[in-house]
Amino acid sequence: MMRQFEERAVLTDNIWGYLWGKLIYGTLLFATALTNDSIADVLADQAHRPMLTRLAQEVGQVAKAADIRPEAFDGFNPAAFAPGTSMDEVARSFDEMVAHNRRSTKSHSGIWRDLAVRKRKTEVDAQILPIAEAGRRLGVPTPLVSRLVEMIHEIEEGRRPLDNANLDELAGVPA
Repeated sequence: MMRQFEERAVLTDNIWGYLWGKLIYGTLLFATALTNDSIADVLADQAHRPMLTRLAQEVGQVAKAADIRPEAFDGFNPAAFAPGTSMDEVARSFDEMVAHNRRSTKSHSGIWRDLAVRKRKTEVDAQILPIAEAGRRLGVPTPLVSRLVEMIHEIEEGRRPLDNANLDELAGVPA
Protein backbone atom coordinates (compact mmCIF):
# COMPACT_ATOMS: atom_id res chain seq x y z
CA MET A 1 0.00 0.00 0.00
CA MET A 2 2.85 2.44 0.79
CA ARG A 3 4.22 2.01 -2.74
CA GLN A 4 1.12 3.82 -4.01
CA PHE A 5 2.67 6.93 -2.43
CA GLU A 6 6.39 6.13 -2.75
CA GLU A 7 7.50 3.52 -5.26
CA ARG A 8 10.76 2.94 -3.37
CA ALA A 9 9.11 2.31 0.02
CA VAL A 10 10.54 -0.68 1.88
CA LEU A 11 9.35 -2.76 4.80
CA THR A 12 11.98 -2.77 7.54
CA ASP A 13 12.53 -4.00 11.05
CA ASN A 14 15.25 -1.37 11.49
CA ILE A 15 13.34 1.90 11.57
CA TRP A 16 15.89 3.33 14.05
CA GLY A 17 18.60 2.52 11.53
CA TYR A 18 16.86 4.61 8.87
CA LEU A 19 16.29 7.42 11.36
CA TRP A 20 19.98 7.49 12.32
CA GLY A 21 21.07 7.23 8.68
CA LYS A 22 18.94 10.33 8.05
CA LEU A 23 20.42 12.02 11.13
CA ILE A 24 23.95 11.51 9.80
CA TYR A 25 22.99 13.00 6.43
CA GLY A 26 20.89 15.72 8.07
CA THR A 27 23.83 16.82 10.17
CA LEU A 28 25.84 17.26 6.99
CA LEU A 29 22.99 19.35 5.54
CA PHE A 30 23.00 21.58 8.61
CA ALA A 31 26.73 22.11 8.08
CA THR A 32 26.17 23.07 4.43
CA ALA A 33 23.62 25.65 5.62
CA LEU A 34 26.36 27.55 7.47
CA THR A 35 27.32 29.02 4.08
CA ASN A 36 25.58 30.44 1.03
CA ASP A 37 27.13 27.74 -1.17
CA SER A 38 25.01 24.93 -2.57
CA ILE A 39 24.86 21.54 -0.88
CA ALA A 40 26.90 20.03 -3.72
CA ASP A 41 29.55 22.75 -3.61
CA VAL A 42 30.10 22.34 0.13
CA LEU A 43 30.26 18.54 -0.11
CA ALA A 44 32.64 18.79 -3.08
CA ASP A 45 35.01 21.15 -1.29
CA GLN A 46 38.12 19.08 -0.53
CA ALA A 47 39.23 21.52 2.16
CA HIS A 48 36.15 20.83 4.29
CA ARG A 49 35.70 17.11 3.72
CA PRO A 50 37.86 16.10 6.71
CA MET A 51 35.66 18.16 9.05
CA LEU A 52 32.46 16.91 7.41
CA THR A 53 33.77 13.36 7.77
CA ARG A 54 34.46 13.91 11.48
CA LEU A 55 30.98 15.37 11.89
CA ALA A 56 29.31 12.38 10.25
CA GLN A 57 31.49 10.00 12.26
CA GLU A 58 30.42 11.66 15.53
CA VAL A 59 26.78 10.96 14.74
CA GLY A 60 27.63 7.41 13.67
CA GLN A 61 29.50 6.85 16.93
CA VAL A 62 26.43 7.87 18.94
CA ALA A 63 24.29 5.48 16.90
CA LYS A 64 26.82 2.70 17.44
CA ALA A 65 26.88 3.35 21.19
CA ALA A 66 23.07 3.05 21.16
CA ASP A 67 23.44 -0.28 19.31
CA ILE A 68 21.83 1.11 16.16
CA ARG A 69 22.97 0.17 12.66
CA PRO A 70 22.31 3.17 10.38
CA GLU A 71 20.72 2.31 7.03
CA ALA A 72 21.52 3.70 3.60
CA PHE A 73 18.93 5.65 1.60
CA ASP A 74 18.74 7.64 -1.66
CA GLY A 75 22.39 7.00 -2.48
CA PHE A 76 23.67 8.01 0.97
CA ASN A 77 25.68 5.27 2.65
CA PRO A 78 26.28 5.89 6.37
CA ALA A 79 28.70 2.92 6.48
CA ALA A 80 31.19 5.12 4.63
CA PHE A 81 31.55 7.13 7.84
CA ALA A 82 32.05 4.21 10.22
CA PRO A 83 35.34 4.03 12.12
CA GLY A 84 38.07 2.33 10.13
CA THR A 85 36.50 3.02 6.75
CA SER A 86 39.09 3.70 4.07
CA MET A 87 39.51 7.25 2.86
CA ASP A 88 38.76 6.00 -0.67
CA GLU A 89 35.34 4.82 0.49
CA VAL A 90 34.70 8.12 2.28
CA ALA A 91 35.67 10.04 -0.87
CA ARG A 92 33.44 7.81 -2.99
CA SER A 93 30.51 8.52 -0.67
CA PHE A 94 31.09 12.27 -0.87
CA ASP A 95 31.38 12.06 -4.66
CA GLU A 96 28.07 10.18 -4.84
CA MET A 97 26.38 12.77 -2.60
CA VAL A 98 27.77 15.55 -4.78
CA ALA A 99 26.53 13.85 -7.97
CA HIS A 100 23.09 13.26 -6.41
CA ASN A 101 22.80 16.88 -5.31
CA ARG A 102 24.04 18.29 -8.63
CA ARG A 103 21.16 16.42 -10.34
CA SER A 104 18.63 17.82 -7.88
CA THR A 105 16.57 20.86 -8.75
CA LYS A 106 16.99 21.89 -5.11
CA SER A 107 20.48 23.37 -4.79
CA HIS A 108 20.15 24.40 -1.13
CA SER A 109 18.53 22.69 1.85
CA GLY A 110 15.33 23.75 3.57
CA ILE A 111 17.60 24.55 6.51
CA TRP A 112 19.46 27.12 4.41
CA ARG A 113 16.14 28.55 3.15
CA ASP A 114 14.95 28.95 6.75
CA LEU A 115 18.15 30.84 7.63
CA ALA A 116 18.83 32.84 4.46
CA VAL A 117 15.41 33.45 2.95
CA ARG A 118 12.71 33.05 5.58
CA LYS A 119 14.89 34.37 8.43
CA ARG A 120 13.33 31.93 10.88
CA LYS A 121 14.44 29.27 13.31
CA THR A 122 15.38 25.87 11.95
CA GLU A 123 14.62 22.45 13.39
CA VAL A 124 18.14 22.14 14.83
CA ASP A 125 16.84 21.69 18.38
CA ALA A 126 14.51 18.87 17.32
CA GLN A 127 16.85 17.13 14.88
CA ILE A 128 20.51 17.72 15.78
CA LEU A 129 20.58 18.72 19.45
CA PRO A 130 19.21 15.28 20.51
CA ILE A 131 22.31 13.69 18.97
CA ALA A 132 24.54 15.65 21.36
CA GLU A 133 22.23 14.85 24.26
CA ALA A 134 22.30 11.13 23.41
CA GLY A 135 26.07 11.34 23.12
CA ARG A 136 26.30 12.78 26.63
CA ARG A 137 24.06 10.01 28.03
CA LEU A 138 26.09 7.33 26.24
CA GLY A 139 29.52 8.79 26.99
CA VAL A 140 30.26 9.67 23.36
CA PRO A 141 31.83 13.11 22.84
CA THR A 142 30.14 15.23 20.16
CA PRO A 143 32.12 18.48 20.03
CA LEU A 144 31.40 19.17 16.34
CA VAL A 145 27.70 18.40 16.63
CA SER A 146 27.44 20.60 19.72
CA ARG A 147 29.28 23.50 18.07
CA LEU A 148 27.18 23.13 14.92
CA VAL A 149 24.02 23.54 17.02
CA GLU A 150 25.49 26.67 18.65
CA MET A 151 26.47 28.15 15.29
CA ILE A 152 23.00 27.55 13.83
CA HIS A 153 21.50 29.31 16.87
CA GLU A 154 23.87 32.25 16.34
CA ILE A 155 22.74 32.55 12.70
CA GLU A 156 19.08 32.28 13.73
CA GLU A 157 19.63 35.11 16.22
CA GLY A 158 21.36 37.31 13.64
CA ARG A 159 24.69 37.20 15.48
CA ARG A 160 26.56 35.24 12.77
CA PRO A 161 26.45 35.58 8.98
CA LEU A 162 26.25 32.72 6.52
CA ASP A 163 29.85 32.36 5.39
CA ASN A 164 32.45 29.78 4.39
CA ALA A 165 34.48 30.93 7.40
CA ASN A 166 31.90 29.10 9.53
CA LEU A 167 33.10 25.80 8.07
CA ASP A 168 36.69 26.77 8.81
CA GLU A 169 35.74 27.55 12.39
CA LEU A 170 33.90 24.25 12.75
CA ALA A 171 36.98 22.48 11.36
CA GLY A 172 39.02 24.02 14.18
CA VAL A 173 36.91 22.41 16.92
CA PRO A 174 39.17 19.98 18.81
CA ALA A 175 38.20 16.33 18.70
